[in-house]
Amino acid sequence: MNVILVTPPASEPVTLIEAKTWLRVDTSDEDGAISALIVAARQLVEAATRRALIAQSWRLVLDRWPFWRGGDGSLDALVGMRGPRSLELDLPLAPVTAVPGARVYDSGGQPQPLATSLYALVGAPERARLVFSAPPPAPGVPAGGIEIDVAAGYGLETDVPAALRQAMLLLVADWYENRGDVDATAPETLPKRVAALVAPWRRGRLA
Repeated sequence: MNVILVTPPASEPVTLIEAKTWLRVDTSDEDGAISALIVAARQLVEAATRRALIAQSWRLVLDRWPFWRGGDGSLDALVGMRGPRSLELDLPLAPVTAVPGARVYDSGGQPQPLATSLYALVGAPERARLVFSAPPPAPGVPAGGIEIDVAAGYGLETDVPAALRQAMLLLVADWYENRGDVDATAPETLPKRVAALVAPWRRGRLA
């Protein structure tokens, strides 16, 4: 499964004014640099928690449905499914707010929308999955034949949990004060105070 960002957040959980106040910066000379740090902090917190903070849209691309085994059209439960012949698909995003649409590409490479009556969004926002009332059609192309649109995120800045916003401010301050001295490329590099703030919000990987 590939997860593709379609529409990025229109804003950040922490504003430039909030960050400058936290940093005690009064001039506008470094507004561009601080804004970039805010974006990087949000991306790192999202990576560490496996959550979307501000409202954004994603597209899931699959080669085949996980509950189809082989290419003969036979339906069978796979390891990790919730029960025999379970027609469910876990969504690797949170918090999920909606699934605006889904489509399957036919043998001619044309997208065929799935009827919304065929599936239901269950367990949102935290443990979102699609539950199908009947087997969906198999794609007619060998790769990337299934697309599912997913809306995720807490919404606006004020909807983001305070702990995650505070974690962003701490990251911005840490990077601002230690420019060039910090490797901030992976969630494993989080400072201890930041790691403690995001720990309760971490989501496990899908099996």
